[in-house]
Amino acid sequence: MSRVAIMTDSNSGITQAEAKEMGITVIPMPFYIDEKMFYEDIDLTQEQFYEKLKSDCEIKTSMPLVGNVTDTWDELLKEYDEIVYIPMSSGLSSSCATAIMLSEDYDGKVQVIDNQRISVTQRQSVLDAMELAADGKSAAEIKQILMDAKFDSSIYIMLDTLYYLKKGGRITPAAAALGTLLKLKPVLQIQGEKLDAFAKARTSKQGKNIMIETMKKDFAERFHDPDGRNMHLEIAYTYDRDAAEAFKAEVQEAFPDNEIVMNPLSLSVSCHIGPGALAIACSKKIGA
Repeated sequence: MSRVAIMTDSNSGITQAEAKEMGITVIPMPFYIDEKMFYEDIDLTQEQFYEKLKSDCEIKTSMPLVGNVTDTWDELLKEYDEIVYIPMSSGLSSSCATAIMLSEDYDGKVQVIDNQRISVTQRQSVLDAMELAADGKSAAEIKQILMDAKFDSSIYIMLDTLYYLKKGGRITPAAAALGTLLKLKPVLQIQGEKLDAFAKARTSKQGKNIMIETMKKDFAERFHDPDGRNMHLEIAYTYDRDAAEAFKAEVQEAFPDNEIVMNPLSLSVSCHIGPGALAIACSKKIGA
């Protein structure tokens, strides 16, 4: 049986400490803050990131350095026969396409999976890959199974502020000003490649209701599983854990039969949407 290493990046939300405990490898994502480079969860904590974000520092995301990726692969292949690498969605970063190109020099020993996941759904793909590897699947088999399920996930995110979308040029200053004046709480979605607008709520309560009801609809109509027996359900958030805990309680009431896992949204998403965001996410169980 082939020995398969599982590797991802810190967009999955898996910390270095968790990775060590799980027996996997996590490449830290680089960030440039006022032109100085930091690595997520190495010399940049969640708390430090939000302090700098709220102080209006210039923050830019970046893809992992090519040498860091290939050096890590080379080290892993001294111990393992194959590698499954699950980076963030190609629709949100060029790092996935770069990794696919680099893997062509590894004679099939490195399988890069572009299954359009980010944050908590990317994390679930890592857990799925670990389970498949433990069942004796090869890297190529794991890739095929995860790619077949690439669109079997949803994320809905309610923003607390439009400021960071405006700052990143994703909406116009006029739209941001109007939204702020009307106190709108935009709800964004990730289904497949892109982060897209989904709905506009007038209050946080309305936004949370929209996300919960839409998730119920996805369970019933997209996944044909209204009871969610074959679904993973997650809550994610930026910065405000207390608000996330309260939202989790509401979601648990709406989905009493589902175990709900809660984790922070990845910093690569957070820098575009700001603190105070809440998200609900799901992915279909592999083989279900």
